[in-house]
Amino acid sequence: MRAVGVDLSVKQLDKARERWPGVDGMELHEADALAYFEDTVAVFDAVYSVFGAAWFTDPGLLLPAVHANLKPGGVFAFSQRPPVEGCYGCQASYIPRGPDEDPAVVKRWDYEPAVWEAILKEQGYADVSASVIDAPPGSRRTGTLFVRGVRGIRGVRGSS
Repeated sequence: MRAVGVDLSVKQLDKARERWPGVDGMELHEADALAYFEDTVAVFDAVYSVFGAAWFTDPGLLLPAVHANLKPGGVFAFSQRPPVEGCYGCQASYIPRGPDEDPAVVKRWDYEPAVWEAILKEQGYADVSASVIDAPPGSRRTGTLFVRGVRGIRGVRGSS
């Protein structure tokens, strides 16, 4: 197996190295996910974004780039927080930094499950599903939005 991790954050990549030391076939890249998919010729069985690129990258750009890098029957799945009711589309997140720094402004894309399904289908994905998984019992109250689609015919590398 070959597992590839892509993240802008060196800290996140370091956490992966600490959590899975010595895993054969693991590659970690400090990069923007969209740029990685646009620049690589690699083709994947599955791509999974965990509260990451699929949340913070324009789906009109990311979804076709991922689709083009999936094998026939390949799966793209992603998870993120469900949208806040009434706050859909591109939203701004303010990420705290150091005490003497202004917060970082980061864009994120929030849609209800049915809208995510329509967006993936428009981008050529098949067998699309999207739903909110309830949070486990405990202090956390917000569930997780989980979206999944299979590579369809449109946008396949090397096809017309």
